Amino acid sequence: MVQQIKYPYLPEGRVISYVPQSNEFMKIARSFARKNSLEKIMPGCSVIVKNNFIIGIGTNGSDYHNHHECRRIALKCKTGEGYELCEGCHPKNHSEAKALALAKLCKGATIGADLYLWGHWWCCRACWKLMIEAGIKGVYLLEKSEILFNKEHPDNIVGKQLEL
Repeated sequence: MVQQIKYPYLPEGRVISYVPQSNEFMKIARSFARKNSLEKIMPGCSVIVKNNFIIGIGTNGSDYHNHHECRRIALKCKTGEGYELCEGCHPKNHSEAKALALAKLCKGATIGADLYLWGHWWCCRACWKLMIEAGIKGVYLLEKSEILFNKEHPDNIVGKQLEL
C-alpha cells in the first residue's frame, strides 16, 4: 500500500518522486549542501539534471539570520507561509531558485530537466512556480524525506541531517 503524503503545497497535476540515498544526484546534493548551505537548521541543495548532466546546482540560506531575528518566527507564520516577509527566508534564498538561476546563467536548457532536492520534504509555492515556468519535468526527493526533514514528525533528523 502506497502512503499518501500530505504536503503543505503541491500544484495540481504535479507529483514528487523519491530516490534512495545511493542516487548519484542525491549524493551530490547532500555533499554540496554540507559544504555550501548557509542554513544551519535546514540545510538543503537542489541539483538540476538534463540528459544525465548537471546544469544547475544551488544551496539554500543566507547569512541574514546570523545577525537578525527571523520575521517568520516572530510573526508565528505556519510552515510554507510568509517567506517573503523575512529576508533570510525569502524564496530567492531557496536552493531551487538558486539552482535555476545558475542553470539560466549557464544557458542550461531547463525544459524537460529534473530537479533533485536534498534536505527538505516538499517545495514551496514560489519554488514550484519557478520550476514550472522553467519547464522542470520531474522533482525528486530523498526516500522518507517526509519523516527525516519534517520538523513536525517525531522521528525527524532536523539539526542532524548532515550526519546521514
